[in-house]
Amino acid sequence: MMRLTLCFALAGAIWIQGLSDSTAQSLGFSKQGDGPIQIEADEGIEWQRAKQVYLARGNARATQGGVSVEGDELIAHYKPNAAGENEIYRINANGNVRITSESEVAVSDNAVYDIDNGVLVMTGDTIRLDTAEDTIIARESLEYYEQQQMAIARGDALAIRDDRRLRADTLTAHFGEGGRSASMDRIEANGNVLVSTPTDIVRAEQGDYNPDRGLATLTGNVKITRGDTQLNGDRAEVNLTTGESRLLSSRSGERVRGLFLPKSSSGNGAGQPSNTGPTGNQ
Repeated sequence: MMRLTLCFALAGAIWIQGLSDSTAQSLGFSKQGDGPIQIEADEGIEWQRAKQVYLARGNARATQGGVSVEGDELIAHYKPNAAGENEIYRINANGNVRITSESEVAVSDNAVYDIDNGVLVMTGDTIRLDTAEDTIIARESLEYYEQQQMAIARGDALAIRDDRRLRADTLTAHFGEGGRSASMDRIEANGNVLVSTPTDIVRAEQGDYNPDRGLATLTGNVKITRGDTQLNGDRAEVNLTTGESRLLSSRSGERVRGLFLPKSSSGNGAGQPSNTGPTGNQ
């Protein structure tokens, strides 16, 4: 089958920019142009002047610089700019969406990129973003805000770096706070937060995670479970690098509580836990 190709250059806000050492963006999007846009599709490319859109169907792909966007269908919306040239301001990608740059890969069912505002929204049953160091997975949506250098993953969201995992209803990742614009420097977790280490399972309402240090600070109804032992409190620190967990007294002075189940003795009573164990403070 012949693959149709359309190549055009637009002034002003175009599609997406490849990464460079000086202007790297964590997802590779920018309003600045980086050469012409090339659109390819197996089934055809339509220029619908009345609707002011370019429509590409069938294994469609748009490329510019070091970035490519693929999908079953691509819809590029344009408007005349001050110079009278067509300027693309939004692109919709539908079906088997895959966005790649020099160091990132993002996949979803659908995506909408608002170029004027620098906002990308990916939706679907499973959305995945892989960077050089991190993986973010979401079940509802992943939003990327270029100006704020921030990504928000919603719906049973999961952050992975090496063997470290942080899960929550919503994860907000901040890029470039340490001067490395393609790196996730801090992740905020909200709702049903879960951190697991080789020895502990830690649950909380909120969390703040530093991937480089592997350190998570968790707050709100914190529960640390290690085997048959459970510690309850308002605040905890979990080192995902060493696997150590530490329960802290809350700023309001609330006591830390521990439930310790002694090992059952052999013979009579085996497997029968005793009454609740001692309560301590820290």
